[in-house]
Amino acid sequence: MESSSCQSHFNFVGHQYPSNQWWILSPYFPLGRTLIFSIMDVALILQIGFPGEDKAILSIFWPRSAVYINLFKTIISHTINLQFLLLKKDVVVTPSLSIPLPYLALPLCSHDEAVKLIQFKHSFAIDKTSSADCDNFGNKSYPKTDSWKEDTDCCSWDGVTCDNIKGRVIGLDLNCSWLYGTIPSNSSLFHLPHLQKLNLAFNDFNSSKMSSKFGGFASLMYLNLSGSNFAGQVSSQVSHLSKLLSLDLSRNYGQTLQQHVLEGLVHNLTEVRDLFLDGTDMSSINPNVLRNLSSSLRSLSLYMCGLGGKFPENVFHLPNLKLLNLGDNGNLSLNLPQFNRSSHLKLLDLSAMSFSRELFESIGNLVSLERLDVSNAFFSGGGLPNSIGNLISLKDLELSNCNLSGSIPISLGNLSQLSYLYLSRNFFSGSIPSSLTNLKQLEFFTIFENMLEGSIPDEVNAFPNLISLGLSSNLLGGTLPSWLYSISSLKYIYLSHNQFSGHIKEFQYNSLEVIMLDNNKLQGPIPSSLSQLVNLADLSLSSNNLSGIVEFSMFSKLQNLGVLDLSSSHLSLNSNGTSAVYTLPNLRYLSLPSCNVSKFPQFLRGSKSLLYLDLSNNSLSGKVSSLICNMTSLRFLDLSHNNLSGIIPKCLGNLSESLRMLNLQMNKFHGIIPPTFTKGCQLKNLNLNGNQLEGPLTRSILNCRGLEVLDLGDNRINDTFPHWLGSLPELQVLVLRSNQLQGSIQDNRSNLSFSKIQIFDISSNSFSGVLPVRYLKNFKAMINLTENESATRYMGVKDGTVGTFYSYSIEIAIKGVKMEVVKIFIKLTSIDLSNNKFQGEIPKAIGNLNSLKGLNLSRNNLSGCIPTSIGNLISLEWLDLSSNKLVGTIPEKLLDLTSLSIFNVSENHLQGQIPQGKQFNTFGNDSYEGNRGLCGFPVSKGCGNSELPPSNLLEEDGSKSNIAFGWKAVLTGYGCGVVFGLVMGYFVFQTGKPKWIVALVEDRHHMRRKRSKIGNRNGGGRRT
Repeated sequence: MESSSCQSHFNFVGHQYPSNQWWILSPYFPLGRTLIFSIMDVALILQIGFPGEDKAILSIFWPRSAVYINLFKTIISHTINLQFLLLKKDVVVTPSLSIPLPYLALPLCSHDEAVKLIQFKHSFAIDKTSSADCDNFGNKSYPKTDSWKEDTDCCSWDGVTCDNIKGRVIGLDLNCSWLYGTIPSNSSLFHLPHLQKLNLAFNDFNSSKMSSKFGGFASLMYLNLSGSNFAGQVSSQVSHLSKLLSLDLSRNYGQTLQQHVLEGLVHNLTEVRDLFLDGTDMSSINPNVLRNLSSSLRSLSLYMCGLGGKFPENVFHLPNLKLLNLGDNGNLSLNLPQFNRSSHLKLLDLSAMSFSRELFESIGNLVSLERLDVSNAFFSGGGLPNSIGNLISLKDLELSNCNLSGSIPISLGNLSQLSYLYLSRNFFSGSIPSSLTNLKQLEFFTIFENMLEGSIPDEVNAFPNLISLGLSSNLLGGTLPSWLYSISSLKYIYLSHNQFSGHIKEFQYNSLEVIMLDNNKLQGPIPSSLSQLVNLADLSLSSNNLSGIVEFSMFSKLQNLGVLDLSSSHLSLNSNGTSAVYTLPNLRYLSLPSCNVSKFPQFLRGSKSLLYLDLSNNSLSGKVSSLICNMTSLRFLDLSHNNLSGIIPKCLGNLSESLRMLNLQMNKFHGIIPPTFTKGCQLKNLNLNGNQLEGPLTRSILNCRGLEVLDLGDNRINDTFPHWLGSLPELQVLVLRSNQLQGSIQDNRSNLSFSKIQIFDISSNSFSGVLPVRYLKNFKAMINLTENESATRYMGVKDGTVGTFYSYSIEIAIKGVKMEVVKIFIKLTSIDLSNNKFQGEIPKAIGNLNSLKGLNLSRNNLSGCIPTSIGNLISLEWLDLSSNKLVGTIPEKLLDLTSLSIFNVSENHLQGQIPQGKQFNTFGNDSYEGNRGLCGFPVSKGCGNSELPPSNLLEEDGSKSNIAFGWKAVLTGYGCGVVFGLVMGYFVFQTGKPKWIVALVEDRHHMRRKRSKIGNRNGGGRRT
């Protein structure tokens, strides 16, 4: 047989034919709808031969090879010596065929089903975000329906499977296909009656209700609708799918399963092997219905279904059960049986439930168990028993946040197959057992947030396959283990917040992606090998005792670097002009406070993805770098405590659509505050304290509707009180101290309230008029303030993208001392109106602010009495009313202020006895000086009868009266209680019975002193 590259032949029944006459074979294919060697599918027929002298060789290149391979397999009974060799996808090579073939036909899918599939495709939009969860489950997402073209064989479409005889569509796999839309009851999907497998997982069906038509697929064996945003009740018709082997309705968190539907599933699905209902609301179901589950069941997953009641014990004994997930059903009651060693159970998830320590005793025989997850469960006592070491097949052990205590058992070293060990957020103490170095398969070693002490076991061959080491937030010390630098697989090191010391040595492999060693006691220079870790994404060495000068060029090769934190590490960073030749394009977080930085890092010119920049407490000078204006993604910017000067760039106002926090305090900026805060401003904290800013306030701040802290103190702002700031609904801290503000802060025209204000400081200005009663009444946040137990203890903002919490800082006077508060306690409340020109009386309404901790009204022109209502401020810790014109007595009610540690009423016109007992016994003379009328401890003036009576006051017997106050009786309540004083005076002169008055007064005084002594014995010491 001869052939050329231009013309090939094939031998058929003793005759040779040109390859372009393959159609001659058509009589041998009586079904004839599509010939096996059709024009659409055959790229080239090189040669066909049959047994004998001519060897059968057929090389075919066609896109539907998988279909034809299946076809050949189905007709093997009609052929002799049929053999195939599949070399690669879409290529079938060297079939040896023996004739006769009674018939051979290639089935196409039916035209009707192809049309229905096209209709189904067109009923959805394609949206990549609809399958965003696929990556979390290791599935690649792409739009499979893009391959669906009209007038082509639907059996060749991506995700479509046909049977090999009639070409009917029996499988549809569109998981992770970017589908967005709904599936109504009239969907063309339900016109594919022969489906045996249907997978629509991880799409977005927009809260579609599950149609009853899903129950019409009589041949369906596999149904997967997981993670596809179905809502409403699970259709009862699903229970009619009696052939189902696998049903997955998990992660449709808007879906509910009713009792009767589950009963139908349990009763009818007698062959079901896998049942996944995670996230389905089953709160109305009695779990006892599960006792009748099929004995063929291999997997039962009911994670986070809201189940309550008693779980049937017999489920644990199902003979084929390998996977049981009951996690996060906190109201479910379990009586765990004593398992047999013959159990096939491989995965057991009982997370977020409550158990006694006996749980581990009951599962000690599960020698086949490969994964045990009891994380976030609450154990009622004790530690981890040694029996945990019996689970010799275990690969994954998750016991985080379980209230476990005591030592980590040595027997954990017996689990030689263990790859994942999670014991975080417990109360384990003692040292890490050296037996754990036996775990040669361990990849993830995580025990952060415990109370472990001692050093990390250091053996040469320890943990050879380790990928992640997480021991942060313990009490571990000593030097870092030697194996930390030599494991080629190691990617993640989390050892922050411990007490490690010594030097960081050189790393031998560049596989590392995360190094978190912050908040330790590490010393010496940072290793030069860091510059070669080209995969490094996160590096944090902050808050250590490191030394040396670090050149910015050290990081030039770290193009994957996303987080760099060297703050407060005692390192000095030097640009030396070399940082301009490279960029760090992936940098998201840069924190270099207190690093002696004198020049703005030029590698930031390419960091358009930067979210967090902290260069505070350095030596930056001159104008703000123009590079910042290009950082359009920036959320946190802290340039405080430098020597920056010039005007604040207007671009910072323009960046407010992304900025959450802007801190420029303690620099030398001048000019006005930029009037460029745009609509949609996202700022929560604006701190410009301690500069030389002038002019009026800009009302563009009102565009920052989420602003929580505004600190403009210690500037030269010249304006009236900004009543309009009261319209900011989230404002909690307002500091305007030490500016040139003036005028009244009363505004009867305004209904604005500052209702969330907790810190209000307008001291050291020139405000005048009476105190702002209306504002005081509207400070709702200072009344019955409660702390959210789930919230942070400090004011600040947490950004999930950056993954950090930024604590707000302000500069205010606390207990008479001006200080920068670097972390604002969430319950801190204070009012400081001191050093202004306020007049009039202290309003009684101030006594309603019962959560107030600090009140400073000193150095004003206030008059009248100290209102008794101040005694209602039971949380008050400092009170300064000094340097005013207050009169009358110090109210006894102030003895109720048991938290008071600073009290100053000096330089007023107060008189009468100083309250005795409790906290008042801790205040010195300086709290009262300048009030000549005050007497009693601690001032030197006593409150006894030290004055002679006037000569015109005589007793009935003609002797002089012993009344020591004479006309003062008329003015006993001078300034306060004048009416009472006049009444007392009337009795003195009209009854002629001054001894009765004297006895009354002295008796009351005696009783008061007696109570004070009792109070002293019961407490009242200085609060620290």
